[in-house]
Amino acid sequence: MEEKNFSIDPTTEALVIKAEKEGIETLWDRKKIMKTPCGFGEEGLCCRICAMGPCRISPTAGKGAQKGICGATADVIVARNLVRMIAGGLATHSDHGRDIAHVLHMAKRDGNYKIADEKKLLSLAKEWEVATENRDIYDIAHEVAEVALNEFGKPFGSLRLLERVPEQRKQVWDENKLKPGAIDKEIVTIMHSTHIGCCADAKDLVHKGMRASLADGWGGSMIGTEFSDILFGSPVPRETEANLGVLEEDQVNIIVHGHEPSLSEMIVLAVEDPELLQLAKEVGAKGINLSGMCCTANEVTMRHGVKIAGNFAQQELAVITGAVEAVIVDVQCIFPALSPLTKCYHTKFITTSPKAKISGATHIEFEEEKALASAKQIVKEAILNFKNRDKEKVFIPKTKSPAIVGYSVESIKSQLDKVVNSHIDPMGTLKPLADVIKAGVLRGAAGVVGCNNPKVKHDYGHIELMKELIKNDVIVVTTGCAAQAAAKAGLMSKEARKFAGKGLATVCELVDIPPVLHMGSCVDISRILMLVAELAEMLDVDMSALPVVGAAPEWMSEKAVSIGTYVVTSGIDTWLGVAPPVTGSAAVVDLLTNKAEAVVGARFYIEPDPYKAAQQMIERIEEKREALGLSLAEAEA
Repeated sequence: MEEKNFSIDPTTEALVIKAEKEGIETLWDRKKIMKTPCGFGEEGLCCRICAMGPCRISPTAGKGAQKGICGATADVIVARNLVRMIAGGLATHSDHGRDIAHVLHMAKRDGNYKIADEKKLLSLAKEWEVATENRDIYDIAHEVAEVALNEFGKPFGSLRLLERVPEQRKQVWDENKLKPGAIDKEIVTIMHSTHIGCCADAKDLVHKGMRASLADGWGGSMIGTEFSDILFGSPVPRETEANLGVLEEDQVNIIVHGHEPSLSEMIVLAVEDPELLQLAKEVGAKGINLSGMCCTANEVTMRHGVKIAGNFAQQELAVITGAVEAVIVDVQCIFPALSPLTKCYHTKFITTSPKAKISGATHIEFEEEKALASAKQIVKEAILNFKNRDKEKVFIPKTKSPAIVGYSVESIKSQLDKVVNSHIDPMGTLKPLADVIKAGVLRGAAGVVGCNNPKVKHDYGHIELMKELIKNDVIVVTTGCAAQAAAKAGLMSKEARKFAGKGLATVCELVDIPPVLHMGSCVDISRILMLVAELAEMLDVDMSALPVVGAAPEWMSEKAVSIGTYVVTSGIDTWLGVAPPVTGSAAVVDLLTNKAEAVVGARFYIEPDPYKAAQQMIERIEEKREALGLSLAEAEA
């Protein structure tokens, strides 16, 4: 049998071998069948916006770049394609935020959705100047939700959450006209500007993309994060386990997969229902085992300790174990391949969102107005399917790793407060973090985030990059599929301190944390933004001055393009392990990897080798430290 060598995870390797024996294809098989990818598309040089084309242009043809039929140059075509990706990512994250805002608006004391974090709600109400005195907490919640919903379509002004950045960053955005207006308006502006016969200036298009991306990180995503915490509880550190070894042979295995906690929170309640637990026993199971996949896994693990089955590239492999009764999905990052795959096993593939119907799936609409009853109906389908499991096809790898998850900004402050044993600020303080960075005990911090991509060995980019960073006293915060990679590799356990440098290991021991901190799902990169903004404000510097960097070693989605752009536009240098489709335009590449720094104080770096990327990131951190007067020599002295 041909050795695959496509993952550093032995569970993944073992299940792909099982799939091959059973004649089942996986994403790696489909990647191989694709052979050489389209060179025009990979460089961003294919334009299909109108019906005169598609136009494929080659910069090497004749004198300079060939033009599209309308006269669009390579620079314009590449820029248009890039900013449309940003608009797609912004739309996806922001629609998530909008849906959570609607759920908050329907919350009530005797309803399925209730307020779990009143303190956070009242803090946000004060920030948004919503009256709270002598008012019912649910009346306050409904008005706060209305304010948020207005952010999507308000006719005037910029987004409220942009005010959370330090004054220095506000000035950068103001001077460069980067403050976005209403979230939906930014999406529409990009779609309009990239229509045939409209904007044909690459620099201006990239500028529009940068502005729009801020409406994701400091708009839709941040609303999604804040409101999820208000409804379902702000995460606190808790123990869990990760990898497909969390599946149980003698229980009904249910996997929730997707992104929106309005569904998964109800599934968590449903699997604890006494009648459904009794039904599980009646069909011969010892219980119900709920686990998560992709960002839904992050949502339910950080609030309930629900076990993590795997990340993006493992969704098919969960089915291939033969032990999963149902994969329940909502939106985003769901393989259409799950539909034919589940028919090769007994697994039910259940779609629940009108936004993500998939041919061949069992569609059971999740109705938020009767959320718990709807969730129970879905769980019942899974339980009744247990009797159809073919024991001859079951293979559950034993590999799983312990992890500590749930480091929200609030819980990080709480951990730090325990160290200083003081109450400098009733909302908590980041002062101890600032102190160890200034002292050189920590060189800096890195956010390692993003997806899996079959162009990169599964989890390799994430794990090797994280190991190199923590070895050099750079603390890592992580979200999304990168976070799940870290959990599976054991980097989120306290025992992982052995991989850390002396300074970081000391901090981990004192603060009682692992060297890699789980901060949530992909919308929760907004938590990282808030953490960096607060730290910058404490040190009275711009966010771009901090010894902080970002990376997405295995990114693949439009959401990731939007994320990377808002991180850079917020002043944080960002490393990509996979080149975006822009290499067909030297001008656009120059804008992103060079000229952006003069505008927003940060830029993109493209480096597929995680060891080289780590070294570049550390060098950049040292440049920032030196500029702040915190050079290595001074720290050691």
